[in-house]
Amino acid sequence: MGVPNTNDGTDRPPRLLHGMSFVTPADLPDWSAGPRGTAAEIAAAIKAAGYEAYQCLDPAIATDAGLIPTGLIRVFDDVGQMRDAVKARRDAGCDCTTAHLGTGFESDDEMLRLAEAMLDIALTERHPVYLETHRATMTQDIRRTLDLIERLPELRFNGDFGHWYIGHEFTYGDMEMKFAALRPVFERTRFLHLRLSSNAFGQVTASDPAESRHLDYYKRMWIAAFEGFLRSAGPGDYIAVHPELLPARAFYPKMVPGPDGVLREESDRWTEAAFLIAVAEQCFDAAKQALAS
Repeated sequence: MGVPNTNDGTDRPPRLLHGMSFVTPADLPDWSAGPRGTAAEIAAAIKAAGYEAYQCLDPAIATDAGLIPTGLIRVFDDVGQMRDAVKARRDAGCDCTTAHLGTGFESDDEMLRLAEAMLDIALTERHPVYLETHRATMTQDIRRTLDLIERLPELRFNGDFGHWYIGHEFTYGDMEMKFAALRPVFERTRFLHLRLSSNAFGQVTASDPAESRHLDYYKRMWIAAFEGFLRSAGPGDYIAVHPELLPARAFYPKMVPGPDGVLREESDRWTEAAFLIAVAEQCFDAAKQALAS
């Protein structure tokens, strides 16, 4: 039995849910169209912009703003800590939790131990936990992640595919082979962090026509992930997409000279988030059409 899909308890058809990661509105510059202010004011602005969920460190901030709280955890090797963290997110009303596990230095057996524990916790605590594809964690290597799926096919994932795209210099080599090899991950993806990287930059401007080659590849990955979700989805199920665009202090975005000559982020993370949501909607529609044909 796999980790269940996230579900809203209704009988509505499977759908795409628009969420927001807390890092996207963090430290927005003065020229951004997005909100600034207290954590509560930012959450209220996210709600007013039409988002339904908020992945942040304090679930109460999301709940108070009328948003669905979404959990996130970082666990190195302590299974007890993992269970306590998941229970805390569940009890705080989170719809699901994404997990960074390990460091990338684990043996295959150590990876399996952590993954088995995560699966057991998700099922026994009745709370969806999705293993995130992320550098500096045990899923940083594609081949080892695929091997883990062979040993534990019940796993489900948060696809933060930008980490693999830059970490494996993705477009260097046979792309069709890579998409085919990644099918087991796409089939098991139940949550997405939306961000584009290139082979050299951790975060690029998705709306920039110069990045269209990369955007096209991400769209293929997102469509494949939505198809994987829809094949198993039932009434009330949804797959959440959360733009996760990091601020300058994280050294992810490109920095370019602004009108005053001072270096600044290449694009407005707030408007880029809306662009990524629109792209995800197009991909979700494409996935539905592909399965209907």
